[in-house]
Amino acid sequence: MEVPMAKLLSGKDVTASLNEEIRKKVETLNAHQITPKLGIIRIGEREDDISYERSATKRCETLGVSYEKFLLPENASEEMVLNTIAQVNEADDIHGVLLFRPLPRHLDENRIINALAVEKDIDGITDRSMSSVFLGKQTGFAPCTPSACMKILDHYGINCSGKKAVVIGRSPVVGKPAAMMLLQKNATVTICHTKTKDMPSVVKEADIVIVAAGRAGVIDAKYLRAGQTVIDVGINVNEEGKLCGDVNFADAEPVVDAITPVPGGVGSVTTSVLIEHVVDAALLKAGLDIL
Repeated sequence: MEVPMAKLLSGKDVTASLNEEIRKKVETLNAHQITPKLGIIRIGEREDDISYERSATKRCETLGVSYEKFLLPENASEEMVLNTIAQVNEADDIHGVLLFRPLPRHLDENRIINALAVEKDIDGITDRSMSSVFLGKQTGFAPCTPSACMKILDHYGINCSGKKAVVIGRSPVVGKPAAMMLLQKNATVTICHTKTKDMPSVVKEADIVIVAAGRAGVIDAKYLRAGQTVIDVGINVNEEGKLCGDVNFADAEPVVDAITPVPGGVGSVTTSVLIEHVVDAALLKAGLDIL
């Protein structure tokens, strides 16, 4: 008997649809002699930062968005970083800023993050941006990765209203904002973390599971059941040197109803969300409607 497989929630289809929307917005800006521009601040040479920077700049080039890099050494002083942030804040042609984190340990991350102008904070890292997510306000921008999760749910017509949702992970980058965004979609939300007791039974009750645990393959069959939609945020490298998620895909695919692959799921959508936020910031600055 053939085992049914889960529907693959491919990020490729979501990205293609999102990119088409972005191109229309860029055309509107170009008609007003405006080119949206991303400022990238990277401190040091972390390979994962460089990889994401490469994908972001490539997506910019594809979608008609310009960019400028501000590259600082690993041992950059706090004054040097704050001066760079002041520079991008004041730059009239830069509409959104990507600041790579985590910052080197000798820097006061909270001080540096909150020096960024909120209207240019396209990855939702400032306290003001984050508060708008928690208060459900349409000011500022939400973090890109949980926004990408919501884009995937919307694209595939997965209705969250009245559903039980579990978010695995409580980081301010993904877990907490994802929970708030699900709540705004009228889901009943539980956040699981390292101190959660009997996590498998809690996760099994969920209709929608967003996994941002940060550990390769940690979510296996004992957490899952038929009927679930699983969004895997994790990007890890396994023992064979291959990219994998936080969900054991081989365990999950024959069981759940739908799942995002890794690679090819949330990551590619996140990059387009970042670019969309830059374009939306440019539209807002110009006093134009966001389409």
